[in-house]
Amino acid sequence: MDLIAETTPDEDVQVEKLSRVRKVIAARMHQSLQGSAQLTSVVEADFGPIMAARAAHGERFRAVHGVSLSPLAVVAAAVCRALPEHRMLNATIDTDAGTASYHRRINLGFAVDTEAGLMVPNLKDAGTLSVAGLAQGIAGVAGRARARKLRPDDIMDGTFTITNTGSRGSLLDTPILNAPETGILAVGKAERRPVVVGTGEAERVEIRDMAYLCLTYDHRLVDGADAARFLTALKDGLESRPIAAADLELEPGDE
Repeated sequence: MDLIAETTPDEDVQVEKLSRVRKVIAARMHQSLQGSAQLTSVVEADFGPIMAARAAHGERFRAVHGVSLSPLAVVAAAVCRALPEHRMLNATIDTDAGTASYHRRINLGFAVDTEAGLMVPNLKDAGTLSVAGLAQGIAGVAGRARARKLRPDDIMDGTFTITNTGSRGSLLDTPILNAPETGILAVGKAERRPVVVGTGEAERVEIRDMAYLCLTYDHRLVDGADAARFLTALKDGLESRPIAAADLELEPGDE
């Protein structure tokens, strides 16, 4: 940022001009809030299967695929599985025209923290990618964003966005939509904490790896029940079964 030549009377205050990127971010965030009806719904998910897979296969995953097995890639895969059944969250709305456009492709955006400011490149046809493909793709677009080497195609035509606020220690967030998209998911930090599991006589307290999944949605097209159904499907998809080596494209000899 460039310093403004005129100093303020208060010597304890340093006034700086906003960078071009920060001006664009500020304008887009304001436009998003002004142009849509945004609400956030939250569920808590057990990341135990993800953490178990990282412990069992993480080292070999990096050796085979060249990237780490991050929870973000596994969540992204679950998002891609859930979105086709919840098309209102992979859509854009034009209230002036009275239309909604439902996208068959999932161009999954990822919020990237860079020195210049927040960038949101997206992976085209993310629904066709495996966990390994998503992990490699996320690393690729994030690397280009931080190196200021994004291509125009990297930031065009996104349909849904994920922001991994947990990577910076945040437990829960209420993200702003990446307009004109109708949904954005914030993934909070996974923390080990006691939770009640089981029912009836089988009810007990266990230590689990828990994380909040926070969905901001455009209420002009997405109802609260729609958001809850999507989050429930996403939570169930992450918790329902262990992640095997085959899911990570690791051959038996790779384990």
